[in-house]
Amino acid sequence: MRNRVQKTRACLALGMASWLMPLCAGAQTIVDVAYVQAAIERGAQVWDVRDARDYVKGHVPGALSLGDAATLLRDPNSEDFIATSRIEALLGAAGINPARETVVYGARGTWNAYFGRYTLRYFGGDKVSVLHDGLEGWQAAGLPVSTNAAPTATAKLKLTAQKDVAVTTAEMTGRLNSPAVQVIDVRTPKEFSGEDIRALRGGHIPGAINIPYEQNWVDPETQLKLAKKQVSDSSGMILKSSTDLKALYAQLDPEKETVVYCQSGVRASETAGVLEQLGFKKVRVYDSSWLGYGNQLDAPADNATVFNVGALNSRMAALLARVDVLEKELAAAKK
Repeated sequence: MRNRVQKTRACLALGMASWLMPLCAGAQTIVDVAYVQAAIERGAQVWDVRDARDYVKGHVPGALSLGDAATLLRDPNSEDFIATSRIEALLGAAGINPARETVVYGARGTWNAYFGRYTLRYFGGDKVSVLHDGLEGWQAAGLPVSTNAAPTATAKLKLTAQKDVAVTTAEMTGRLNSPAVQVIDVRTPKEFSGEDIRALRGGHIPGAINIPYEQNWVDPETQLKLAKKQVSDSSGMILKSSTDLKALYAQLDPEKETVVYCQSGVRASETAGVLEQLGFKKVRVYDSSWLGYGNQLDAPADNATVFNVGALNSRMAALLARVDVLEKELAAAKK
């Protein structure tokens, strides 16, 4: 008890947000800028998961980078992890070691940093935190950024997948209708209902509860508003308060196994991190998510819809014909 009080006092001295106190007392999941500063001082590595072009424009001093992590570490077709040997080489060349204490960040509120955390946890990391506010939060605190690549000490890694962090498609189908398991679908309502089809089938896993991952933000519409230029910054993507997040997931039991999925596992990684922060005991990401499940035609699905390949081909042919006409009109106009 005395140690916990001492840790809490240390957190207050750092100016840590009150709802992050449980984290500072032990559960290292979502952290703030003060925590990151303290982690750097004690020798933690910082991983910037953004694209290399964004990294060179400015990053947390000393942050490591291998480029766009979600693109480089996943197969472009299945969107599952690439071969472990390739991941060992990529992380090792960038000096990123899952065994070390790590803080991962990207752009504020986006799932990319949570995917980075999930990757390290999947390969054995047990001291991995996320700076949800990203580089924007770091800069808003008045802290400096660097445009120089951090010196790296390359590492020869030998990684082993931790099966308790994720579930496979076979494990997912085996959990259907189990009263001991609750399933969260963090995709959009249209993906959930089967209107937006992104695999051979649309629909959702039977029994799943639809809570889009953007609902974790103070303003879930922020990305849409940014696209429409209705807001000028990403402050709406800050996490809701602990009270509001607990209310959002009040229908779930923190003691049960919780499986989170989306289209390919990346959006799910953000909600998984939030649930862990809230104290959910056993959170697992369904890595292949709907891309794997929807393509498994014998897997039971609710609101199942079928992808019409013929209709798509017709639309594509019409579009290509229209492009051909426009190109000819443009060429004629230049004469």
